[in-house]
Amino acid sequence: MSELVTGEAVALELRPARLPSRALAVLLDLAVAVLAYLLVSIVLLFTTASLDEAARAAVSVATFVLVLVGAPIAVETLSHGRSLGKLAFGLRVVRDDGGPIRFRHALVRGVVGVVEILVTFGVVACVASLVSARGRRLGDVFAGTLVVRERVPVARVGFVPPPPPWLAGRFAGLDLSAVPDGLWLAVRQYLARMQQLDPQVGRAMAERLAADLAARTGTPVPPGVPAAAYLAGVLQERQAREVRRVYGNGPAAGTASTAGGGSPVTGSSAFGHTGGSGHHPGGGAAPSVSGERPATGFVPPA
Repeated sequence: MSELVTGEAVALELRPARLPSRALAVLLDLAVAVLAYLLVSIVLLFTTASLDEAARAAVSVATFVLVLVGAPIAVETLSHGRSLGKLAFGLRVVRDDGGPIRFRHALVRGVVGVVEILVTFGVVACVASLVSARGRRLGDVFAGTLVVRERVPVARVGFVPPPPPWLAGRFAGLDLSAVPDGLWLAVRQYLARMQQLDPQVGRAMAERLAADLAARTGTPVPPGVPAAAYLAGVLQERQAREVRRVYGNGPAAGTASTAGGGSPVTGSSAFGHTGGSGHHPGGGAAPSVSGERPATGFVPPA
């Protein structure tokens, strides 16, 4: 499974195509190519009747190369990885990083495909696809490409609860540049599923993620702040920065309050607390980050 992580810490999955769908797509492409080759050969048989035997053999070889090798390369290049067979079965050839292929990728795939598909009748391609973890044949390995499925069901994104109101906006001074995408994705997945976990297991997981996040940011977790609430607050700050980066200096406060994917939550019960919105769960005022004064729970209108 190849993944690209967006600014909202959501993974965009590239699902590799498996051997059955790829084999059907190749068979359809070959059937069309062979039919085109036969039609062109019949036309050339009448137009080259006056040529000698050597000239007709040269024309036949050139026709074979152009129709069965050159045409598929041109089609994949112009369609950015969608041949007729792949289009019919919802497949597409992409680079290893998920980008569209270029002429050099299609050329390598086409040249290697002559050996592993046409010469060996697809035996080498089938063996290589079965051995590969992502179903790649030798042409994909040498070209640095991957055949993926485009027609996949859209995964439902889980609801990520926002942080308690007394933590909203209190991590604006953190340096988030060193946090990798994989850690952001792990934090988001934990927050979306923490209500389904055993409390003891979920607490240990939150503490481990909070420690990793604090090590990446260079700032320790504020004393008295639960690990799950800390993760939600830092994730909200990251999403708010992404919104400001995309839309400029627009109102990010309202966006950040609903960045979890649903309506705002006025209490902090999602993180195992029932305290008021303006007080720390332990009963005192909310802890301050970077020397700021305690939050009152009041957010001025935008």
